[in-house]
Amino acid sequence: MKSFKEKFGEIVFLISAIMSILLIILITFFIFRSGIDFINKYGLIKFITGNKWAPTAKPAFFGIGPMIVGSIIVTVLSAIIAIPFGLAVSIFMAYYSKKSYNFLNGLINLMAAIPSIIYGFFAMMVLVPFISKTFKTGGMNMLTASILLAIMILPTMVNISKNSLEQVPEVFYTGSLALGATKEETIRKVMVPYAKSGIYSSIILAIGRSIGETMAVYLVIGNQPRMPGSLFDGVRTLTTNIVLEMGYASGLHRESLIATGMVLFVFILLINIIFNFIRNKDQSRM
Repeated sequence: MKSFKEKFGEIVFLISAIMSILLIILITFFIFRSGIDFINKYGLIKFITGNKWAPTAKPAFFGIGPMIVGSIIVTVLSAIIAIPFGLAVSIFMAYYSKKSYNFLNGLINLMAAIPSIIYGFFAMMVLVPFISKTFKTGGMNMLTASILLAIMILPTMVNISKNSLEQVPEVFYTGSLALGATKEETIRKVMVPYAKSGIYSSIILAIGRSIGETMAVYLVIGNQPRMPGSLFDGVRTLTTNIVLEMGYASGLHRESLIATGMVLFVFILLINIIFNFIRNKDQSRM
């Protein structure tokens, strides 16, 4: 027989789980209801492939193609920068940093706690002048935003990847060494492959934060609704577009911004599906 405390705990956990599911359903319903209404009026292809964004003009244009391209480029580039560095830091903390582990762990946790607007101020004062002087161009562009996002998503990736590596049974490590493998070979061929599931999860969450980040990116990306020609062009992402115009938008303009949020929601959903498919495929091979 279960005790009263156990039954009470089960009920509390069940209610919490149901509330979480209901919140997701409500958010999805609100976003898609307004977004689909706008798409039915304006047209999906015209909306996502249009190159002109002029919601207050007559006639109005609601093409978010440049923002989709800008969001994808900035997200992919930030991931390319952050993933190798984040994985290297995770491996170092898990297997090499016995004396400095607590210090490094504290720094990573501190990075995760810093508000995004502070990162934005840092980028404005340091990265923007650096990029401007180094490449002889405007400092507010996709490259600056990508470097900033790479810094911001590092704590998420490092914490989850490090924990996954630390959860690998120690017998795998000692057994590989006993069979004659070096420490580096053991980490590369045994420990990291075994922790792939957690590493993939860290990448998913890091990319999700990257594509959804707003305020820090808003300060350094230039916010120009145009199709980018190079990494040194200022662009506008999906999130910054919503933030810039939602305060004064109304009518069809407001519906278009909600539809922009729906597109962003679909992007994040697709990223999760793709990485989960890759992760499950790798697990089935092991």
